[in-house]
Amino acid sequence: MSSIHVPNSFQPAVPINTPGRRQLLALGVLAALSSAPRARAQPDAVTALLRAGGAVIAFRHALAPGTFDPPQFRLGDCSTQRNLSDEGRAQARRIGRWFDERGLVPRSVSSSPWCRCVDTAQLAFGRSQVEPALGSPRGATPEANARALAQLRQAVQAAAARREGFDVWVTHMFVLADLTGEGTSSGEGLVLAPGGPQGRPQVLARLLP
Repeated sequence: MSSIHVPNSFQPAVPINTPGRRQLLALGVLAALSSAPRARAQPDAVTALLRAGGAVIAFRHALAPGTFDPPQFRLGDCSTQRNLSDEGRAQARRIGRWFDERGLVPRSVSSSPWCRCVDTAQLAFGRSQVEPALGSPRGATPEANARALAQLRQAVQAAAARREGFDVWVTHMFVLADLTGEGTSSGEGLVLAPGGPQGRPQVLARLLP
């Protein structure tokens, strides 16, 4: 069963466009970021937002050299896919240590079915559940990609409605770009909340690898 919970009818505890506890915290964090060096301020912003609850932090998988999978790759067979390098595996472990040092325990950890995402999640958090909607859109039909993006947008809304705890996703550069309209580096995490332009989630803060 997928750990991304999407209710049949979403009714947020705090309306998306009404400032609530978490929205006010996000505004304060973003105001602090505007007057502080980004590299120093972002980890503190991520920590505050995750402790406040109701967020999703979505990671691009750790470093896996190359661009695309081999032409004949198969899901479930890591030997046919592009995989994490030694540096990427170390990067994933550093992500896990960052959370451990702050006592941040995710409510759930969901991963794309691709091995480099599953391995990132396992090395960082020691657990994950495969979520097909987080899979790479490369090679899928436009209709399938649209359905996956809609499911992920609803999942961000559902996480905000629950308000307690936070969820971790591990996915691909293309998924995050389609979802948020923003680029990411390997191992980078985006803290997501509803309310972005054109129905997209908004990026509240970034955790740099």
